[in-house]
Amino acid sequence: MSDLPRKAVVRTAKLAALPLGFAGRTALGLGKRIGGRPAEMIATELQQRTAEQLFATLGQLKGGAMKFGQALSVFESALPEEIAGPYRAALTKLQEAAPPLPSATVHSVLAQRLGEDWRELFAEFDDKPSAAASIGQVHRAVWHDGREVAVKVQYPGAGEALLSDLAQLGRFARLLGPLVPGMDVKPLITELRDRVSEELDYGLEAAAQRTYAEEFADDPDVLVPAVVHQGDEVLVTEWMEGVPLSEVISGGTQEERNRAGQLLARFLFSGTARTGLLHADPHPGNFRLLTGDAPDGPPEKWRLGVLDFGTVDRLPDGLPPTIGTSLRMTLDGRADEVYELLCEEGFVKESIELEPDAVLDYLLPIIEPAQAEEFTFTRGWMRNQAARIADPRSPAYQLGKQLNLPPAYLLIHRVTLSTIGVLCQLGATVRLRDELTTWLPGFVHPAPVPVPDPDSDSESEPASASAAASAGVPAQSDRDSSPETREEDDTEETSA
Repeated sequence: MSDLPRKAVVRTAKLAALPLGFAGRTALGLGKRIGGRPAEMIATELQQRTAEQLFATLGQLKGGAMKFGQALSVFESALPEEIAGPYRAALTKLQEAAPPLPSATVHSVLAQRLGEDWRELFAEFDDKPSAAASIGQVHRAVWHDGREVAVKVQYPGAGEALLSDLAQLGRFARLLGPLVPGMDVKPLITELRDRVSEELDYGLEAAAQRTYAEEFADDPDVLVPAVVHQGDEVLVTEWMEGVPLSEVISGGTQEERNRAGQLLARFLFSGTARTGLLHADPHPGNFRLLTGDAPDGPPEKWRLGVLDFGTVDRLPDGLPPTIGTSLRMTLDGRADEVYELLCEEGFVKESIELEPDAVLDYLLPIIEPAQAEEFTFTRGWMRNQAARIADPRSPAYQLGKQLNLPPAYLLIHRVTLSTIGVLCQLGATVRLRDELTTWLPGFVHPAPVPVPDPDSDSESEPASASAAASAGVPAQSDRDSSPETREEDDTEETSA
């Protein structure tokens, strides 16, 4: 490919060919069945060819087409196992690589945005991209002060391509729906389209990344590369060496998978609590496992490296306490209170009446990972949840159609589901309840301060421990605390 296809007529023709190709292959499959070939064999062949055409087209177009493909890629765990294989191979190609722009185009962008003498900013610059994504590609280089850096260059015409692709994809969203059972594709496309301007603004991305990098500086679990330089359509950050999360998914040991999963869950909940920003692009291509001084393990010493802050949700007060509160009440079986809270927050519209117990039955299987001390996320579990919600004969399907997702929760919902999808790809065993207890507002209610008994010599139980016990969650002192919590405890003891 010589350049990013920019003309709307060219891109529209490529995307419009997708449903036509699918219809043609379906007709061909029918003919083969009439000719006596087994239905299962034909279905697998159709799935494989559909995946190959879909993701080859999305990858070539980049822009919104590829962004949509990457957003879908984290949900492949929901596909039935007999058809997941063909998709898995095609989807993973979108997570780490795409056809690169030619060097001449890259040099032109750098000259326009950094000046004709742009080469003087670098001691070295590799013309071959190390990664190519939806709206830009990354080149490895050495900054003039000797630091290894990653240079992110935005594709020319990326904004126009994003809007054109997503508008076209929205027109045949129904045909794409079967790719992910139980998921409505159209709201996903709408949300991606609404965030186009933010995705293209490298100034906003640099600001978000600086916030994360400063907050997680010297953190024992998470590393965010520092921003070195930012200009229009060019972003320079410190280079981060590490094992791509996609490699852990495809060939990691169980210990490596568990460590990656725990860190991913911790980052999801702690990142927003600590920065007021939600990293909203959790596909595997944006994460690295940093082995540091322990390349051969144990994985407990590894850290999670996080890339790409082009899409964030600004939540200055952290995640809404409603999430933690409703989750805790659901775990406690308080159906009426859960239903009342969901109605207040707009998850159930005023014109709809539902049975609180039915809502509880709908929610409990989804939040199963928060019920146990630790939970193993698997593709089978994800498939079961998707099938339960997607089957029109299922009570869960009928109830789910009547629930509403308020706009304020749309991105939070997608990021959470995407992270769960990655955890299922990993097959990781995660202590999710630990992370919820530490970082999710409202998950552990503060208990009333106990009134001392004048006749008792024993000290009262601390309010926090009482709250944890009443919620059915081990108090912080009774479980392995996070490194952040241990550091805070040490600080408090020292100041005391």
